[in-house]
Amino acid sequence: MKLASTAPKKKQQMGTSPHRPSSIFFTKKFLFRATFLLLFLAFLRHYVFPTPTSTIQQQQQEEEEVANPSIQSKKTSTLPPTTSSQGIPRDDAERPCDYADGRWVRSERGPLYNGTSCGTIKEGQNCMAHGRPDAGYLRWRWQPDGCALRPFDPLAFLGLIRGRHLAFVGDSLARNQLESLLCLLSSASPPELVYRDGDDNKFRRWVFSSHNATVSVFWSPFLVRGIEKSPETGRVHNQLFLDHVDERWASELDNIDAVVLSVGHWFLLPAFFNEDGRVVGCHICPPGANHTEAGFFDAFRKAVRTTLRDVARRRGSHKHVVLTTFSPAHFDGEWDKAGACPKEEPFGEGEKEMEYVDAEMRKIEVEEVAAVAAEGAGGRQPVSFEALDVTKLAMMRPDGHPGPYMYPNPFADGPKDRVPNDCVHWCMPGPVDTWNEILLEMMSRWRETESGR
Repeated sequence: MKLASTAPKKKQQMGTSPHRPSSIFFTKKFLFRATFLLLFLAFLRHYVFPTPTSTIQQQQQEEEEVANPSIQSKKTSTLPPTTSSQGIPRDDAERPCDYADGRWVRSERGPLYNGTSCGTIKEGQNCMAHGRPDAGYLRWRWQPDGCALRPFDPLAFLGLIRGRHLAFVGDSLARNQLESLLCLLSSASPPELVYRDGDDNKFRRWVFSSHNATVSVFWSPFLVRGIEKSPETGRVHNQLFLDHVDERWASELDNIDAVVLSVGHWFLLPAFFNEDGRVVGCHICPPGANHTEAGFFDAFRKAVRTTLRDVARRRGSHKHVVLTTFSPAHFDGEWDKAGACPKEEPFGEGEKEMEYVDAEMRKIEVEEVAAVAAEGAGGRQPVSFEALDVTKLAMMRPDGHPGPYMYPNPFADGPKDRVPNDCVHWCMPGPVDTWNEILLEMMSRWRETESGR
């Protein structure tokens, strides 16, 4: 500061030109530019080249969000969802949500249909019309860990299958899911039954003329070729041909755009297993049978593998194959005694461990879907495979079965010691509707993927 204050006096004494700018002007100009440059460099360093401390803090924050998905959901909850080309909201995340893990939470949102508004409910699952007195089982929704599951939108679903054919193939639980879907869709557009065949209408087809959409169901309790047991003829064992897919449905694949497979419970019944034209084992072998007791897990795996690989080999347009995983039963006692499945609320987290058989059946299905999907990775096959993993969320709903209300008003004449109970299938409306909420999410993602090709 002393040099700056004395220099002008010294220069004026030397008689320098009065037209030369003073050193004070240059000093101020230099300080102004230097300050501006320093601010710019600080800005650049902070936002373009963050300090190690800020990077560490960001990494710690990301690790916390991975460990606790609720942090991420709170962080993004104020952002409006993006919208697909079909007008369906979606999350910004590229990775699809895992709907398999979560919990049931209370909800005041009522079902889209009831026991009288939908005409396609199978009699044995119409719990409301059959006099079930409690309605609390209708007031729960599935809350996945780390993401949200939207309520079913019938118009969105119909838009996704416009001009297409969606088929359900399998046992009575496949039919249960199919009939749930029909009821959900009928709240927006009535289905027209255009074809039926077989005992108990095991093969049926409906058309939603408003969207030129077709939905069908094929009875195939093993997916592979089988001869069902018939006690009337003395045949108490099922016959399964594990290396041949059931052509009653597979022959229709050229006319099907997406198929939902669902089997499992029939494999627990007594059976003979055939491969290469000969019996290779049996489950619950009859006395004196000269065959190896094989259980049912290996047979189930082989049947699922045969089915998925056969579908993958067949040529045609791009198809989607969904395998709905095993849905556990909830028998707390004998099937024909009162109170076989008496629960009126879901299990809480950790309240009930999954049974070994249920877990193993699910594991086989998930593994086989992953294996065939990996074989077709890279677009070498025109078929995509995915598991609709409902085993845990189904296991946690012991309250969702018809129980004694598989028949109308079972206690109209008072309490009974003996009464048939259905603790396998699902009341409609009921938890099974959640299967189709997840299916809608899967199909929305397929359409987005196809649109991005």
